[in-house]
Amino acid sequence: MDLEEKVIKNEPKYKGSIINVEKQTVKLPNGETATRDVVHHAKAVGILVVTKNNKMLLEKQWRAPIAKATLEIPAGKVDSRDDASSKHAAIRELNEETRYHARNLKRITGFYSTVGFSDEYMDLYMATDLEPVSDELPRDQGEYLNINEYSLEEAMQLIEDGKIEDAKTITAIFYWKLLQKK
Repeated sequence: MDLEEKVIKNEPKYKGSIINVEKQTVKLPNGETATRDVVHHAKAVGILVVTKNNKMLLEKQWRAPIAKATLEIPAGKVDSRDDASSKHAAIRELNEETRYHARNLKRITGFYSTVGFSDEYMDLYMATDLEPVSDELPRDQGEYLNINEYSLEEAMQLIEDGKIEDAKTITAIFYWKLLQKK
């Protein structure tokens, strides 16, 4: 069976600084119609930052949608400053959020964060061989971060204890754990 749904109508509902929302009317494979709420989001990056002493950097920051602080890897959206390059966005976010530059920055993978309602695509990078930046870029307006280092064992325990709930961060930590088995 062909599963493709054909969009027959788009109704913009909200245009914001980070997301745009639309209501789609779609024709289903059986010929019936249904509606879909779709959130459009810019491409994004996440960065697994590993220090010389083999610890990862995690940021604690407030997240309004879930009304609590989370522990996350550094991340951000690809925007006009990046010329649509996720690698450039990773370099910029690393500077803005951690004040480091990575001599070694490699793409690990890419994924859609929440395919049930959003088209956000994230490239996940690993940053190693860090050095402090000489020219600090400003953080995003309203962005307040507490940054700490965690060993792999500590990060795994934080997941087990339910203190890390962010999908990109859990993905990065499990990738880091897999690297230890090589």
